[in-house]
Amino acid sequence: MAIVGSGPAGLAAADELNQAGHQVTVYERADRIGGLLMYGIPNMKLDKTVVERRVDLLRHAGVSFITGTSVGESVTLPGGDVPGLMVEHSKKPRHLPARELLEHYDAVVLAVGATVPRDLPIPGREYQGIHFAMDYLTRSTQAFLDHTDTAISAAGRQVVVIGGGDTGADCIGTALRQGCESIVNFELLAQPPAERAEDNPWPQWPLILRSDYAHTEAQHRFGDDPRTYNLLSKAFTCDDHGRVSGIRTVTVDWDKPSDNAPFSEVVGSERTWPCDLVFLSMGFTGPEVTLAEELDLERDARSNFLALPPRYQCQESSVFAAGDCRRGQSLVVWAIQEGRAVARSVGVYLAGLPQPKAAA
Repeated sequence: MAIVGSGPAGLAAADELNQAGHQVTVYERADRIGGLLMYGIPNMKLDKTVVERRVDLLRHAGVSFITGTSVGESVTLPGGDVPGLMVEHSKKPRHLPARELLEHYDAVVLAVGATVPRDLPIPGREYQGIHFAMDYLTRSTQAFLDHTDTAISAAGRQVVVIGGGDTGADCIGTALRQGCESIVNFELLAQPPAERAEDNPWPQWPLILRSDYAHTEAQHRFGDDPRTYNLLSKAFTCDDHGRVSGIRTVTVDWDKPSDNAPFSEVVGSERTWPCDLVFLSMGFTGPEVTLAEELDLERDARSNFLALPPRYQCQESSVFAAGDCRRGQSLVVWAIQEGRAVARSVGVYLAGLPQPKAAA
């Protein structure tokens, strides 16, 4: 059987299916196995020798890995970035028609992640120096592993990261290590409280202010927390060469909703922030549409592959989906859990046993 994608969901599924006695082949379009674990998380946060050791154990246990192979047609994102950084050491990956997998394997698990980043369609988006966060992290990690110069470096740059979360923090941490001149992190939302609010009681997840490693490092280096809250980006400015030179913003007030948004813009709060490198870290909208179109798969309202638990089975009976491409952008632990769960469902399918009833 085949697994498309070698991130945490794909590797977990490969491990379970291999232990159950199935012959497993994992396809990965990048030049290294690991997906998000390899290229999406910086090395200072997850040492790649840990990932490589786990992959070697799977390989020695009988799992086959094929890199540099993109299942489906190539997809180019707005701004020219290519999801997943299809590199294979500067070689273009080969493209394998998705239908071809169905002809050669008894079952296929899609574990391709949520790789389409949310864009920021404001004036000036086309200027040079504006990149998706994951493309920056991927290129930086690959350059680190290959001992080469990265194509996108923050060295000596005035950096702005738009959007928070783990990915935004990793952009800050990476830019600091590359020697950026300054760094600011824009947050559209209001600053969370230091302690639980009355409308956020236990056992709800505490919505409080948290500082990641990168925020602390930036504060030690530049004296201030890099995060700025209640900030709406309005337009990019550029220099004479078409490279981004600044961002025009306005402060928003979440206590005063407007007709078109849950906030209102504060009059007189306009400001232009100088910068020459911008990273967009505003989350992901789902998996690329290529596989869904080629395999005629249904998708949910958020564009994820429709494959409800406990079956994790798409309407094409031999195709299953797990991880972020099914549930949306989430945590690594959820991807591992779904990888294991889909493996059990695939095992039942291959054995010809009745499948459990899918959740409504």
